[in-house]
Amino acid sequence: MSFPYDTWFPDAEFDGSYGRTLADLRAIDPVPPPDGFSARWTRWRDEATTVHADPVALRSRTVDGRRVSVIEHSGVDGIRLRAWLVEPSSGAPRAAVVHGHGYGGRDAVDLARVPDDVAAIFPVARGLPSLNAGVGAPEPTDRHVLAGIAHPDTYVLGLCARDLWLAGDALTAVVGDVPLYYVGESFGGGIGALALPWDDRFVGATLIVPSFGQYDERLAVPCLGSGEVVRRHVAQHPEARRVLRWFDASSALGFARVPVRVEAALWDQFVPPQGQFGVANAAQTLDLAVLPAGHAEYPGSDAVTGDAVRGGRAHLERALRAAS
Repeated sequence: MSFPYDTWFPDAEFDGSYGRTLADLRAIDPVPPPDGFSARWTRWRDEATTVHADPVALRSRTVDGRRVSVIEHSGVDGIRLRAWLVEPSSGAPRAAVVHGHGYGGRDAVDLARVPDDVAAIFPVARGLPSLNAGVGAPEPTDRHVLAGIAHPDTYVLGLCARDLWLAGDALTAVVGDVPLYYVGESFGGGIGALALPWDDRFVGATLIVPSFGQYDERLAVPCLGSGEVVRRHVAQHPEARRVLRWFDASSALGFARVPVRVEAALWDQFVPPQGQFGVANAAQTLDLAVLPAGHAEYPGSDAVTGDAVRGGRAHLERALRAAS
């Protein structure tokens, strides 16, 4: 695939393809997990089951015929986090989506990838806007992505991934015990890849330009996203690389036994494509959608996004049929 990136992004600070072709990217290996990786994540999952999500509705309104509530629920360490919960316009839902977000947080729900008869929760990661700014973690990205990095048990990325299990608990407590499907973009894609393998309620996932994958590649190149903060930190504190081994989305996704769709970009200044494809290449059952670029607008990008949304919804339906 070849695209006119010089014309699309004439003011780019650097080449967002990093000189990699699609063939190069498909050849990137996931990072092998460290010894004890599965045991540690399984322990965290077991610990999360002892925390009561205890969802409480704070306020509700109707959006496109669906009830949308702001709720509060417990995080893995007992803090109270807020999220949006969406219920179908009528009847019981046949499934539910846990819908993550990018590092900018979330200001509202986006129902594009949620069918009308499916429930959803839109959790907001600890520390991030708008619902949880400064709650449980610092808000600014340069502080958030490094919070607790001294130890795996306290590192914020692990806590955010583990909080997703509690978001799932809060969702099913309200709408009932239904199959879960995960959707997450960028930050949410990487966090979802970390959480997905250890929660057997999930029947599939769509990960859109996922972050936190293939740290060997990520730490070797500059970027405009949170990876740059981490790269500079590790350069000054090499011991932090040992902690990051437990939070590599490419290592984690290899443990997932459910079908996964990855929408990975060939050009991306914020999440290097080699990291995105490192995640994709780890999937045991992969539906790969190759995007011309990520974290950027370009000619035809609206049509690409529309195709991706339709592909993601089709993947959700296939995952539900396979699990039934």
